[in-house]
Amino acid sequence: MNRDVYDVEAEVASSHWWFVGRRRLLSRLIAALRPDRTWRVLEIGAGTGANLAVLAGIESRLVVACDVSVDALRRLQNRATLARADATSLPFMSDSIDLLLAADVIEHVERDDLALREFVRVLRPGGHLILTVPAFQSLWGPQDIVAQHRRRYRRRPLLRLVRETPLSVTTCFHFNYVLFLPIWAARKILLALRVRVSSENQINTSLLNWVMTRAFGLDVDTAPTLKPPFGVSLCLVATKPPA
Repeated sequence: MNRDVYDVEAEVASSHWWFVGRRRLLSRLIAALRPDRTWRVLEIGAGTGANLAVLAGIESRLVVACDVSVDALRRLQNRATLARADATSLPFMSDSIDLLLAADVIEHVERDDLALREFVRVLRPGGHLILTVPAFQSLWGPQDIVAQHRRRYRRRPLLRLVRETPLSVTTCFHFNYVLFLPIWAARKILLALRVRVSSENQINTSLLNWVMTRAFGLDVDTAPTLKPPFGVSLCLVATKPPA
């Protein structure tokens, strides 16, 4: 990603409605897996650490934050064990990770299939993957450009991609569905007007953030059960079969 995107994320991640809501969703998904303190946890594409508070809450013996960007990792010093690596070539032993989180990562990777194979390799038998990706190419907008996304995903192709690995999919659902139409319209307007932004996360006010936080909170609370047919993002949880 562009350095400006990291700068904005580091500034707003603690309170911005998107990061607050995504952490809320991840917390519930992780709790449902019943983690314990023996787990080794790895986040791929940790960025500036927006999700580290959720992972730290597991109180596991090891939390590793991995990113390809040195600039991002510098911001995470003293917050986790750090590793610099590409998602398609991870410096970890096979069958060593209990929980792997890749939140909005594989859309940046040219060979997302190779990244998924690496995720499978490092997961222990019975280990879990939580994956989130941006959904629907029709939602392509300024954030995709500045974040250097290669693609957005549809549910069936994503499931097909994951099912080409040994992983067993537990659930796959859209989220951020409540705000789908406003976000779609806003992105079309920004593209039509050729508005340049360092990050869409800068387009915010205190009142807007308050409203969006509550709307998105309702969204992530209901999406795993309702499984709406559309949303700005997709979430998938899968497990590596026992040996």
